[in-house]
Amino acid sequence: MWTAITREVSPALAGCELSFVPRNPIDVALARRQHAAYCRALELLGCDVIELPALPDYPDSVFVEDVALVFDHVAIAARPGAESRRGEGDAVHEVLGSLRPLLRIEAPGTLDGGDVLCIGKRVYVGISARSNEAGRAQLRELLAPYGYMVEGVATRECLHLKSAVTEVGVGTLLVNHAWLVDAAPFADYRMIEVDPDEDHAANAVRIGDAILYPDSFPKTLARLHAQGINVTTVDVSELQKAEGAVTCCSLLLRTAVTA
Repeated sequence: MWTAITREVSPALAGCELSFVPRNPIDVALARRQHAAYCRALELLGCDVIELPALPDYPDSVFVEDVALVFDHVAIAARPGAESRRGEGDAVHEVLGSLRPLLRIEAPGTLDGGDVLCIGKRVYVGISARSNEAGRAQLRELLAPYGYMVEGVATRECLHLKSAVTEVGVGTLLVNHAWLVDAAPFADYRMIEVDPDEDHAANAVRIGDAILYPDSFPKTLARLHAQGINVTTVDVSELQKAEGAVTCCSLLLRTAVTA
């Protein structure tokens, strides 16, 4: 059983932080409809969805992934690299604290959840503008008692590590190699390369054996289908204008965890 924590789209979404995409007009009403469809897709894929109310003062707050990390036996309150986002997490952390022991990344550490890719007991953390060495070091220390190994991965020309690589199956990654400075940390995995015409196409949500994926990357979608991967697509075009992606909009946790 899975639980997905989400948050409604802020009416201030158009004022979002942007780093690697141009600013274009955002239809907030359409973004809300797309987000509602995203939540329904999560439910159809077996998630119990907890949707928190919108935060009018925080344009990026729909992207709940960045404010926390969830592992099987512990959750961690992140400290986003963008100062404007550091007030978004309170309600998310309250929910997580009712489901897991809650630890914290403290100043001067910064860490965005979008920079953290966990595969089994291996945790890859983006070396990016949003996540610094102090944040990575704290994460390594916090997770060591639970048997996790934390490794930094340098990125370029993208906001987060999970802009460049996500897990789409057991031992299988979806990758944009152009955005990884060095892919050597992922040498043990089978890799599906995004289509060269679709550089933003490496972000997918894995829920068990299913994948939730944007419908805006048909060429990469065909590559996933060719590998026999079960894909459900959603339209997140307005959220993509805010430099968001499908992993950004939810925090997933398994609600039945064995020791």
